[in-house]
Amino acid sequence: MEKLIITAAITGAETTKAMNSNLPCSPAEQAEAAFRCWQAGASVVHLHVRDEAGKPSQSLELFREVSDLIRARCDLILQYSTGGAVGTPVAERAAPLKLKPEMASLNVGSINFGDEVFENLPKDVESLARSMADLGIKPEIEVYDLGMLEHGVALVKSGLIKSPAHFQFVLGTKYGISGAPENFFHMKSKIPEGSTFAVAGIGRFQLQVAPLAIVSGGHVRVGFEDNLYFSKGVPAESNAQLVERIADLSRLL
Repeated sequence: MEKLIITAAITGAETTKAMNSNLPCSPAEQAEAAFRCWQAGASVVHLHVRDEAGKPSQSLELFREVSDLIRARCDLILQYSTGGAVGTPVAERAAPLKLKPEMASLNVGSINFGDEVFENLPKDVESLARSMADLGIKPEIEVYDLGMLEHGVALVKSGLIKSPAHFQFVLGTKYGISGAPENFFHMKSKIPEGSTFAVAGIGRFQLQVAPLAIVSGGHVRVGFEDNLYFSKGVPAESNAQLVERIADLSRLL
């Protein structure tokens, strides 16, 4: 049996310390959080970075600083976000790819996100996919609904994304597909043969969809980007606490 791969999405772009004071924002805080997640069983860290004011940034230099700090302490696979914050121009979102991380997220469609639109036009998706291919970066195909999944599959079939592809089902955003078990199993049934997949459950769905992925041969993403709580009304103490729970759950299952 293949080992479970746990990804730690430690910060995100929409979360704030006002929501959970344990959110890592500075390069030092992010490096420490990533290291603790690695100790708890994570293999991948999904990175967003913040500027000195704590606001989301796609600064190449900030990504370099955080990456160097993490690599000095452990051998986590670095996965950069090309989503950035809602409204960030695509050219800015792509800038950190020049550092050639092992992986990067590839959002393959637009979606209502809060009161805004997270825009990913087909031409921009293809441009990001080409950049990743040229730089030897493995894309993680982010899908928030069935339409995005079909677009991702089409990109694999076209050869723009090399097989075997890796998909991530983002389940539970307000305007995307929910984390209902039937949604998960339907999405799993649609990915190309030989592909791998992971799930990122949002909020209360984080814990609910993880067992489905584990027992179905998939992988799991947890972390403060997607969920700030350990249980209802109880803020999580750290990203590592969320990683450790999934590692323990996988051993039980």
